Amino acid sequence: MGNGTPLGRVRGLGAAHHGTGHWLQQRLTALGNVLLVGFLFVSLLRLPLGEHGAVLRWAANPTVALALALMVVSVFWHLRLGLQVMIEDYVHGEATRLLALVVLNFYAIGGAAYGLFAIARIVFAGGAAMGGAGA
Repeated sequence: MGNGTPLGRVRGLGAAHHGTGHWLQQRLTALGNVLLVGFLFVSLLRLPLGEHGAVLRWAANPTVALALALMVVSVFWHLRLGLQVMIEDYVHGEATRLLALVVLNFYAIGGAAYGLFAIARIVFAGGAAMGGAGA
């Protein structure tokens, strides 16, 4: 059993052997998303209904804040992986594909940074009411 034709080996045609790692990352981030979003959903159901202060105090808990931060990173990483596959498969033209991937990376990094900033703001404010005249 060979590795393709001699001409194909010379041209470098064939599998790039990068798909397995990408596929595994997608599955692991999906599993992480299910676990972390499940935790968030169950935790929020246990809080008093309609009490904004209770949600802020809950989110200011270091353990909860860590879980929320992990969820933000996992969700945006998973988003980037999935959209990258779509762009690589369906966007034609090298320049357009490259531009779409650059915009995707800026969006994913920016969205994750904004989410992490929001969580850090809640944690460092100590879960106090964050609004009103002083904010």
